[in-house]
Amino acid sequence: MLKVSLLGEQTVVDDVTGTARTRSSRTIALLAFLAYHADTPQSRQHIAGLFWPESSNAQALTNLRRELHKLRNVLGVDSALATTPTDLCWHDTETCVVDIRRFIIERAQALGAAEAADPMGLLTHATAAIEAYRGDMLPGLYDDWLLEARADLERSCIDLCDLVCEVRADSGDLTAAVKAARRRITLAPLEETGYRTLMQLQAELGDRAGAVSTFHRCCSVLERDLGVEPDEATRRTLHDLLSGGQPPRTTRAPITSAVGRSGMAVAQLVGRHREITVLQSAWRAAAAGRPGLALVRGDAGVGKTRLVAELCREARNQGAVVATTQCFGTSGRLALAPVADWLRTPDLRTATANLDPVWRAEVDRLVPSTGDRVEPAVAARAMVDAWQRHRFFEGMARALLGAGRPTLLVLDNLHWCDMTTLALVTFCLGLVHNAPLMVAATVRSGLDGQHELTKWIAGIRAAGLLTELSLGPLEASDTAQLATAISGRSIPAHDADLLQQMTGGFPLYVVEAARTTADLNGAPLPAGDFTSVLRGRLEQVSPVGRDVAGLAAAIGRNFTLALLTEASDLDADTVVGAVDELWQRRILYELRDGYDFSHDLLRECAYLQVSPPKRWLLHRRVAQALESMYADEPDSVCAQLAEQYSRSGHPEKAASYFTRAAGIAAARFAHTEAIRMHRSALSAVLTMPEGNLRDRRELAILEGMAAPLNARFGYASASLQQTLLRTIELAERLHDEGSELTGLIGLWTSQFVQGDISGGHRTVTRVLGLVESTSELSGPAHFAFGGSIMSLGKPAEALVHFELAAQLTRGAASLSVGTRPDVHGKAWSAHAHWLLGHQDAAITSAREAIADARSIKHPYSLAVALAYGAITHQMSGNISELRAAVSELRDLCKRYDFAYYREWGRVLNGWSQEGSSGFTTTQLGIARLKAEGSFARMPYWLSLLADLYERDGNPDAASAVLDAAIIDGYARTDQWWLPEVLRMRSRYDDQTAAIARLRTAAQMARLQGSVALLRRCERDLAERRTRPASSVPPIA
Repeated sequence: MLKVSLLGEQTVVDDVTGTARTRSSRTIALLAFLAYHADTPQSRQHIAGLFWPESSNAQALTNLRRELHKLRNVLGVDSALATTPTDLCWHDTETCVVDIRRFIIERAQALGAAEAADPMGLLTHATAAIEAYRGDMLPGLYDDWLLEARADLERSCIDLCDLVCEVRADSGDLTAAVKAARRRITLAPLEETGYRTLMQLQAELGDRAGAVSTFHRCCSVLERDLGVEPDEATRRTLHDLLSGGQPPRTTRAPITSAVGRSGMAVAQLVGRHREITVLQSAWRAAAAGRPGLALVRGDAGVGKTRLVAELCREARNQGAVVATTQCFGTSGRLALAPVADWLRTPDLRTATANLDPVWRAEVDRLVPSTGDRVEPAVAARAMVDAWQRHRFFEGMARALLGAGRPTLLVLDNLHWCDMTTLALVTFCLGLVHNAPLMVAATVRSGLDGQHELTKWIAGIRAAGLLTELSLGPLEASDTAQLATAISGRSIPAHDADLLQQMTGGFPLYVVEAARTTADLNGAPLPAGDFTSVLRGRLEQVSPVGRDVAGLAAAIGRNFTLALLTEASDLDADTVVGAVDELWQRRILYELRDGYDFSHDLLRECAYLQVSPPKRWLLHRRVAQALESMYADEPDSVCAQLAEQYSRSGHPEKAASYFTRAAGIAAARFAHTEAIRMHRSALSAVLTMPEGNLRDRRELAILEGMAAPLNARFGYASASLQQTLLRTIELAERLHDEGSELTGLIGLWTSQFVQGDISGGHRTVTRVLGLVESTSELSGPAHFAFGGSIMSLGKPAEALVHFELAAQLTRGAASLSVGTRPDVHGKAWSAHAHWLLGHQDAAITSAREAIADARSIKHPYSLAVALAYGAITHQMSGNISELRAAVSELRDLCKRYDFAYYREWGRVLNGWSQEGSSGFTTTQLGIARLKAEGSFARMPYWLSLLADLYERDGNPDAASAVLDAAIIDGYARTDQWWLPEVLRMRSRYDDQTAAIARLRTAAQMARLQGSVALLRRCERDLAERRTRPASSVPPIA
C-alpha cells in the first residue's frame, strides 16, 4: 500500500518497506493536483497550462506526458489514476491512501453531521480531519493553482477547529475546547478571534495566568508581523480578566484598553545591511543543497540574536522549516536539550512521525512520543554499547533533515552549548552532502575561547562548512535611527551624541535606553554607564515586579507561570500581574508555553539585585517547586533540580540529582555531559561530613563516572585510572568486595592499554585471588588474566584462561571494556594458537570470532574480532585476508568512531601496502596510539614499521626502530613478540653479534613455548651456518 503525505510534507512511501517511491517534487505536485480534484476529470490541456505556463502548448503537453509516465510507475498496477486521451481523473483506492483525500472526506462527513444535528458524529469526523491536516499543502512550492488550493484547505481546517471548539465548550469539555482553540491559533496566528476564544475558555477554567499569556502572545505576533496592536475586542477581553471577573463567553464588558507597552518593537533591522546580506547569501547556498554553519560573533548586547531573527523571518516567508533554541549559562539543562527543542517544532514533529520505526525509536530516546523516558539505569548499558551512539545520532539527524524542504536550525548562545549537541550538528552537516540545511549560531566574544568549542569551530571551518560574521556596535547615525524607531520620537543631535556615548552603540542598551525615555515621557536619561541603563529599567518596575524578576532570574532559564507561582510566596493573581508588568516593560517576553528575559544581561542584572541570602532562599523555593510539580517525571528536570539544590546549600539532594542527570546523559551517549554531572555530584558529596555515608555516596559516583571517562577519553586516560584507584580504595575501606573487583578489572584494562603489563598482571592476579568461581566477575577475571600472561609471553597458559572466560561468560553481557568476552577471548586466542604453532587453529579461531561477532550484531565486538583477526593474518602471511579484514575494520571504525581499533587497522593497512606508500599510514597509526597513551603491543607495531623500512632499503632506520622496540618491550615486559623483534634486529648485526642475538631470541621463544617464533630463529641461525640450539617440532 502507498502512503501519500501532501499536508506538511511531500512524500510517497511504500507502507510495507518504508521506502520512498519518488522524490520528484513535480511528480508529487501532479498527484496532489489530481487528488485535490478527485472524481472530477481534469483536462490535459488545462493541467499542462497550469504546470508549465511559460512553455508552448506542445511542449507543456510533452512535459505532462513525461510526468504522467513517472506517476504511473509510482502508483503501480492497481492505480487510482484514470486516463483518457483528453482527461485525467483521480479515484480513491484501498491501495493508495492520500492525506488530502482523508481530510476532504472527513470534513464533508463532519459538515453533514453538523447539518443533521449529530454532535458526536461531528466531533468524530472533524477530529479525524484536523489530525489529517498536518500542515500546508506541498510546503515549499508556490505554483498559482497551489496557492489557492492551499488557502482553501487551511481555511477549511480553521473552520473545523471553530466547530469543534464550540461543540466541546457547549458540552462542558473545556479542556478539549482549549486544545481546538490552540490548534486554530497555530493555523491562523494573525486572526485575533482565535486568541479571544482561547482567553475566554482559559478564564472559564480558572486559568487567568494562561489567558494573560495568550494575550501577550497575541500582542507580540501582531506587533512583530503586522506592526499593530490588538483590536478593541481583544483588549476588552483582557480587561475582563484583569478586573477579576470571569464572565461567560457571551458577556460583553465596557471597553478598556490594556496598559501600553514600553516603547515600540523594532519592525526593521537597523544598521546591519552588510551583515544580513552575508547571512542571506549563506542561507541561499544552504537551501540550494550546500549545508553549512553560520556563526555570528560579538559582545553581549551587540545584536547577534536580532540579526539571526531577521534571517529566520525571511526563511519562514520562503516556506522553510525554522526551529530555534537557546542555551543558558547554568548547568541546569540536560545534554541535547537544544536538539530536543528543535525536534518539538511542529514541522519536525511531523517529520519524526514519518520516520521508519527503527529511527523513530532512536528519536524517542530524547523526545519520547509516548511520554516514556529512558531510565538512568540504562546508562551502564548505553556506555558499554557506545557504538550505538552513531545510530542514535543518525535517527535524530534523519528527523532534523526529514521535513523535505530547506531547514534553518538556530542555536543561540553557542558558548553555553553542550558538546554532544555540537557533535550532532557536525553529524547532521555531514550526513547528506546536499541536504538543504543551515545552522545559524550566535557566540559571545570572550566566551568563545573554550578549548573544546574552539576545536569544534576549527573543525567546521576546516571542512569548508563555516560562514563567520563579527558584529560590532552601531554607528552614531544608526544608534539615533534605532532609538527613534523604539521611542517613536525624533532624537535631537545633542541627545543622540549622549546616547551614543552612554550606550557605546550597543543595540541592547540603545533599545533599553530608548524605552526608558519613552516611559519617562521623553525626559532625559540619567547619567551612567552601560549597566546603569539595565538597572534603570528594573528600577522602573514596582517592588513586587522586581521581586518576581529576581525569582525568575534565579530559575536561570525560561520558565512557566505555574513554576513561578509555585516557587513564590505570592498569590497567583499577584504573580500574573507582576509578570504582565514585566512583559509590558519588555523585560520579559513570551517563549513557547512560558516566558524568558528579553536578554541574558537583563537576567544577570535582575539576579545581582537580589541579596546573597535571599538568592539562597529563592533557589531553595525553586527546587521545592520543581520537585512538587514534576513528582511523576523528575528525570525531565533533574539537572535543573541539581543546580537549584546546589545553589541553596543542600549537597545531598544536589548530588542525587546530579547523578540522575549523569545517568540520563549517559543514556544519550553524552559522555562529556555525564562526566561533568558526575563531577558536580562529587563536589557536592565532598562538602558532606566525613564518614561511611559520604564514602558510599562517593563510591557510587566514581563507579558511575568510570564508564563515561572510558568512552570519552579511552582506556589509557589518566583521569580514568585515578578514578579507578580511588574506587578501589573506597571499596576496600567499606569492605565492598563487588565494587573492589569491578574496579580492579577496570584498572587492569587501563594499565594494560597503557603498556604497564607488569602492573596490570599484579592487579589481575589480585582479582583472581579474590573472585569466587560462581561470581559473574569470574569470567571477566579469567579473560583479563589470559590477556595479561599472553603479553608476558605465556601463550599456552593464556589459552587456558581465554577458554575458561568464554565458558563462564558465553552469551553474557559485554565487559566493561565494551566487548563480549566469548568473542574477544576467542579472537585473542588466535594469537596464542599461532605462537604455539597451531596455525590452522589460529585461523579457525580468528574466523569464528568474526562470525560470532556478526551473529550477535554487536559492531564493537566485530571491530575487535576484525582487528585481532588482522594481526592473526599478518603473522600467518595471509595478505588477502589481512587486507579484507582491515578494509572492513576501517569502514566500521569510521561509521561508529572506534578510535583505538581504527589505529590498529591503520598500522596493518600501511604494512600490507606495496612499496613505500604504507610508511605514512603506519607511522600515523603508531603516532596516534602513542599520543593516546596506548603502548600495549608497541614492540609488535614498531616491528611492522621496521619491516617497511627494510623493504624500502633503509637498514639504518629499520635497526633504529627495532632498537626502540626492544627497549620498549623490556621496559614494559611486553614480551610476547620480543623474540621476533630480536630476530629481525640480528639482520643488521655482524656475524658474531647476530648469532648471539639470535640465540637470545631462540632461548626466549623456547621459554615462552612460542614454537612459531622459535622456528624462525632456528632458520636464521641455520642460515648463519651455525648449529641450531635445539630441535624444533613441526608447526601443526
